[in-house]
Amino acid sequence: METRIPTEDGSITGYLARPDTEGPWPGVVVVHDAVGMSADTRRITDRFAAEGYLAVAPNLYSRGGRLRCVKSVFTELFQAKGRAFADLEASRKLLAEQANSTGKVGVVGFCMGGGFALVAASGEFDASAPYYGQLPKNMSILDEACPIVASFGRKDPTLKGAAAKLESALTERGVTHDVKEYADAGHSFANKFPVGPLNLLLKVAGFNYHHESSEDAWRRVNEFFGEHLASAA
Repeated sequence: METRIPTEDGSITGYLARPDTEGPWPGVVVVHDAVGMSADTRRITDRFAAEGYLAVAPNLYSRGGRLRCVKSVFTELFQAKGRAFADLEASRKLLAEQANSTGKVGVVGFCMGGGFALVAASGEFDASAPYYGQLPKNMSILDEACPIVASFGRKDPTLKGAAAKLESALTERGVTHDVKEYADAGHSFANKFPVGPLNLLLKVAGFNYHHESSEDAWRRVNEFFGEHLASAA
């Protein structure tokens, strides 16, 4: 359902999905890609709820819409700080403070959202699942990161070598992790975009859904979150 998420400077819109079970539930914050809040983001949020997570997807473009916000949100991602990260923390608190919450909250993100999920792993989240997210320029931001399960596509033209680089950085820092690069997948392999001329061009460029890789990544994320978000905080 559509919801509002209170922040330090007002509130933002979002999408909240509750499990059918009684709880208490761990939480998951779902961070959308550069397209913004979409039917695909809602689908993924609902799917986490079906797995037993209280899930919320904050709309990082709430303050002015996609066209006005894309530049500022990407700037904050590259700087690894800013209001978008405060919005993610507000979303985490919303879930953690629910009466039927375990207090444990993970974060998952796709493309742009994957970059946010990776940087946010150094904050208050208990586990992070970046999908084909841009690596931070300064990898030291991962020094105190929570456990990370990351997924990349070998055919992704934008993130060549990113999986190996992240694997090395997390191993060096002693961060619990599971990093996998899918040989047959490109960018956006876990996202289902509507059919259209632009998306056909993106498919040619290596940006397209790949079912087998997406389902295996989903299995890994669920197992990883099940391990690190299972107990009460």
